[in-house]
Amino acid sequence: MATPAAATRSSEALRLAQQAWKLLHIDSARAIALADQALAKALARQDAAGEGWARLARGFHLIYFARPRVAAPELRAAQQIFERLGDAAGRILAQTGVARGLWRAGRYDESLQLVLALRDEGLAVLRHEQRGLLLNTIAGCYSARNESEQAFAYMYQALRDAPPARGHGYDAVLHCNLAHELMQLGDYDEALKHVEAGLARFDHAKNPRLASVLWINRIIVLTEIGRAAEVLADIERVVALPTDASGRGALTPHFETMAIAAFSAGDAGLGRRLVERAREVEREPIVEEQLELALAEALLARAEGDLPRAASQLAAAHDRAAAGDLGVSLRVRCAVHLLQSEVLEAHGDAAAALAAVREWQRLSVERAQLASRAHYQAAALQTELLLLQHQLDEKDAQRRATERARAELEAANKALSQKMSEVQSLQEALRQQATRDELTGLFNRRHLNNTLPAMWALSQREHKPLAAVIIDLDHFKRVNDERGHDAGDRLLAAFGRVLVANLRKSDVACRYGGEEFCVLMPETDAAGARRKIAALLKRWRVESLVQGAVADAGTSFSAGVADSLRVVESWQALLKRADDELLTAKREGRNRVLVAA
Repeated sequence: MATPAAATRSSEALRLAQQAWKLLHIDSARAIALADQALAKALARQDAAGEGWARLARGFHLIYFARPRVAAPELRAAQQIFERLGDAAGRILAQTGVARGLWRAGRYDESLQLVLALRDEGLAVLRHEQRGLLLNTIAGCYSARNESEQAFAYMYQALRDAPPARGHGYDAVLHCNLAHELMQLGDYDEALKHVEAGLARFDHAKNPRLASVLWINRIIVLTEIGRAAEVLADIERVVALPTDASGRGALTPHFETMAIAAFSAGDAGLGRRLVERAREVEREPIVEEQLELALAEALLARAEGDLPRAASQLAAAHDRAAAGDLGVSLRVRCAVHLLQSEVLEAHGDAAAALAAVREWQRLSVERAQLASRAHYQAAALQTELLLLQHQLDEKDAQRRATERARAELEAANKALSQKMSEVQSLQEALRQQATRDELTGLFNRRHLNNTLPAMWALSQREHKPLAAVIIDLDHFKRVNDERGHDAGDRLLAAFGRVLVANLRKSDVACRYGGEEFCVLMPETDAAGARRKIAALLKRWRVESLVQGAVADAGTSFSAGVADSLRVVESWQALLKRADDELLTAKREGRNRVLVAA
């Protein structure tokens, strides 16, 4: 965890606050106890850094276990402290917490604007679960806007940045959110895998809030795939949790979601009790929760034989679902129209039931298109759904009986379920967007273009050098011509390994294109970078021969070095100056490292 000065790193309050932060997703009760201790010690000793991180840990705990308005003062206070201290990591995390509060309060556009403004600096400053938290917040905002392509890209990047070994349990949160996004698109099998992966990552008794959200996701998935009878145990677990920081917290407990599952499982008594509890819950203005409560109320009315009351509940929900508000998923909107068609059919209103069926079909097509934009292989699915809808429209004129309309709806639903199996290609499609070069394992040019501007800005702001090095393997074409492209690929992969083994963790190594590579060295001037790269050249002469280089082909490289102390115009100028020196090195005979004057 970053701190602004060596003098504060050893303070007892800061150590406790750091430990509290790391335990947020592993042991929530222990985390808040340590944060409270840290805050008391920091206030007594006027330890600003300790107070900032203690308030940050407390703020995030309150986000998980209380209302956004309760967490906001702690996070704002932490932000102000970090701004005074110049602690960029703390400030970014505090602002991210504020954005999460806006998101939980249904203010999705404001939240997205805030975290996007933090993104570039955050990617340069934050590490592991801290980066994952920022990226996951961005993903949540995009998810609320039904922009699943962006949401998935950020979620998977967050999962890479917060792996089990370094994520302090945050990977369980990411599995939970991935499951939620997948089930919005209808990929329930893959969603269930992520739910189970999340549940396996931590002791449920030590973070009951996260466990309850994962159980809710499992309840939704199993209900959607016709296995509602299996969710009753999960419902009992969630209902039994207390409404404080030792359980699920004060946030919405999703009684309405569990009620829908109970009715689907045929337990009307349990469904009624859950609806009654859902009515008593204090809520944020989240439209999707209101729609799910209307669904649960309609199911209760139908179970009690009161079809007019059920139809009335769904009519009000229909207007909100049709409005397409931010934060309302296509899954819930589809559920509203589908249940409305069933209730209207049972009530004898065939024309209105058919209209609800058509609206359900329209939203189903939209849902499939959303999946396609998220890199699902769903072109065939979309075509099939459109054909099914067209066929249904053609037959509607000939069909007056409600039973025929119902049969056609079931056929469309079956076709949709079959085609949704194609979405299992999501991970592979998203992996293609990764910032790694597949052959060498280094970052690619896209990552360089995204990272260098932030590193340049940081070096200028802190008046510290940033060195850029461009490397080109000498006579590499001969390796491909004389030994074949497989040998050339092995040589490139070996050079990537040598780069990684001989650079610092703070250095950024990228494959620039072909046999060219780029290395960024923060807090390093051109002379220091030249010494490092010259030593690398000596090592490569030996390693390249082992890897199949031919004579002088690929056994050496030429390199150009420039730094931000000498090139002050822009990061583009820094790269160009290093590239110019590389060209000079090649003209002067290769096998050398030149520094920009």
